[in-house]
Parts: sequence; structure tokens; C-alpha cells
Amino acid sequence: MIAYLNGKLAHKDPAYIIMDVGGVGYEVKISLQTYAALPNPGEVCKVITYQQIREDAHVLYGFAEPTEKVLFLDLISVSGVGAATALIMLSSLSAFEIKNAIVNEDVKLIQTIKGIGGKTAQRVIIDLKDKMKKEGLTSSQPNIFMSANSQVRSEAIAALTMLGIPKPTAEKSVDTIIKREGDQITVEQLIKLALR
Repeated sequence: MIAYLNGKLAHKDPAYIIMDVGGVGYEVKISLQTYAALPNPGEVCKVITYQQIREDAHVLYGFAEPTEKVLFLDLISVSGVGAATALIMLSSLSAFEIKNAIVNEDVKLIQTIKGIGGKTAQRVIIDLKDKMKKEGLTSSQPNIFMSANSQVRSEAIAALTMLGIPKPTAEKSVDTIIKREGDQITVEQLIKLALR
């Protein structure tokens, strides 16, 4: 198993990064929390990883913080929550918000995440509530502001389509949010709002 990658960030996208480690480029799927925490492309960084081996693919998932990886592993342990859904959850809400919603049995908040229905939200709470209570709650949410130019819009749309949302739907949603929220929205905020 690959526990972490330490190298140059060759490419950074809201849905994935490419890490150059010793001349080998590793594609790593990430959440918006990790996207916001990582440096700019060309800089050296360390990404904690989880390697999922399936019949049809070997996929790396990356995290800026060990606590995010732990929450990701907790989420995929729940029946009906796969890795893609767990990434959408971690992109829609902060780790703190997810843990808080589970501890407080806030089914409605968990249901605001695209692709999470009532039964799945209840299953997440039932399976993880006791574990979250034992761990306690911690929060770290970086905010990076940039103007909502065409790059922010295109990055948000690319991330949403990689998460399985049809491109026309993603475009319409992103445009509506930019119009409503103004031009100081970050890619992370834009995607979070689009996933609700």
C-alpha cells in the first residue's frame, strides 16, 4: 500500500492532482478540503494517501490531513457509501461539519449532499455516531479567496463532471451560483454550493 507521496505538485485540479515523485507522475483523487490546503503547482508537498485496488482500476485518494483520511475511511466503511460518495461528502461539507452532523444526528444536513438519500444518511449516523463521539471534534478550514473568473468557473465545472454530474447541469448550477454569490467566490465554495 502507498501510505503517502512526497514530491512536486505537477498538476492541481479541484477533483485530482498529479504528484511527481522521483520522475513518476501519480494521479490522486482529492476532495475540496485537500484542494484548498495544497500549495500551488510546482511546489513540493506531502499528500497522505489511501490506495483502493479494484478489478478494473488501482485508485489513489489523497488527503492534506491525516484526520481527513480517517474520516474518509470511516465513511467508506458504511454500507452504500463508496469512495466517490465519500469524496463528494468531504467536498460538500468540512470534516468538522460531517462529524458534527453525525454526532447530532442531523439527517437533513447530511441529505443536503448530492447523492445522499434519507436511508444512506441514517445509515451513516447509525454506523458512525458512537465512533465520532469517542474521537471528539476538531476543525481546520482554510479559505482562499479569488475572483470568480473563467478559470474558477472552468475548474468548478471540471471537478463537478469528474464527480459524475452531467456537464450541462454543472454549467447551469455554477453559473447560477456565481450570479447569486458574486465574483469573490472560491472554487471550493462554488463546488460545495453546486453539490447541495
